[in-house]
Amino acid sequence: MDYFKGGRKIMAELSEARKRANKKWNDANKDKQRMYAARSQAKKFIREFAQEEDLQLLEEMIVERREVLRK
Repeated sequence: MDYFKGGRKIMAELSEARKRANKKWNDANKDKQRMYAARSQAKKFIREFAQEEDLQLLEEMIVERREVLRK
């Protein structure tokens, strides 16, 4: 839970039970975490850095990936 102090957002410290639960989930879901991080990085690249030729290459890669997934 967050709260505000002096107009600034401060993160409340997590309880020990919440820390254990987070660690348990993280340990059991390494592949999901990796996928979420990769997806986030891809979106950031597209939104903030990609040039026209990057976008064209990505479009080709997406078409190829869709073909593989349809098989």
